Amino acid sequence: MSDLRLMKGNEALAEAAIRAGCRGYFGYPITPQSEILEYLALEGRSRGMIVLQAESEVASINMVYGGAGVGARVMTSSSSPGISLMQEGISYIAGAELPCLIVNVSRGGPGLGTIQPSQGDYFQAVKGGGHGDYRLLVLAPSSVQEMADFVFDAFDLADKYRSPVMILADGALGQMMERVSFREYDPAAHLVAKPWATTGKPVTRERNIITSLHIEPEKMEQINNRLQEKYRQMALHETRCEEFQTADAEYLIVAYGLAARIAQGAVEMARAQGIRAGLLRPVTLFPYPTDAIRALADRVRGVLVVEMNAGQMIEDVRLALEGRVPVRFYGRTGGIIPSPDEVLGALTKMVNEDVLHIEEVS
Repeated sequence: MSDLRLMKGNEALAEAAIRAGCRGYFGYPITPQSEILEYLALEGRSRGMIVLQAESEVASINMVYGGAGVGARVMTSSSSPGISLMQEGISYIAGAELPCLIVNVSRGGPGLGTIQPSQGDYFQAVKGGGHGDYRLLVLAPSSVQEMADFVFDAFDLADKYRSPVMILADGALGQMMERVSFREYDPAAHLVAKPWATTGKPVTRERNIITSLHIEPEKMEQINNRLQEKYRQMALHETRCEEFQTADAEYLIVAYGLAARIAQGAVEMARAQGIRAGLLRPVTLFPYPTDAIRALADRVRGVLVVEMNAGQMIEDVRLALEGRVPVRFYGRTGGIIPSPDEVLGALTKMVNEDVLHIEEVS
């Protein structure tokens, strides 16, 4: 690591995109991610990037489609309502099997909502917000450092799988300032062959046609089967999570992104009170770390899911646990960030309910 700086999350992400060899950015301003566009308009253009503010989010994502189709590393960024407008284009890009980076620095909703941070876009990101049987590989940073690091990972993964990749952050991570250092990264060393790209037809090959339109149902089924196999390979090789104090934990908190940082503080406070708590942080939201959570099911007495939403990830936690462990939820909505004290209170309540249940049974 080198080049230590104090930067906003949005700016660190934008700087990483330049260093990762991104050739084109197409976006539209919306709080709380507008600094990405602003930074790239200044720094990106002066360092060789094509940076365009499109007339809308719909135009932005279709410009990404075109840029990805010629084999260039391209990206867009937006916040929750803007990502909603991009869903049709994202589905087209997934169907056409084009690599690109999509960044969602999410805000509270539904509707226009608030500009404050939220995790209310979990369903949209991991279940496929657009139409059809497609998935996005979704990375969830919890720090400004990861806002930068995951850009390099996202472009590499997009090229590896010929698939769009999303970084799902929130407004607080986009706006907060922390120290960040940028890894040594040579984009030329990470180039992959893209024989499918529409770069002009030489006489030595057939035409390249990029489309997501397949009228024949048999052809469409072939495409779907290929996509599903791709997603299975992602699950086998790209699932990431981080565990904290889980070796002897009796109670487990599952949280991602900024909520995981808050939950880690609650775990440390719980430990100080004699409660053996641990934390599992999903780093990839798809593929989801189902096996890692399931492996803890026989070692913990209860699981608390903490999110900055009304309880979206809890469904995936319950599926992983298969009913073997009681699951509780604590969350704040509307752009309110929970405190470690609040999370500790929810954890303590779960522990007390468990103790009361044991006493009743005995």
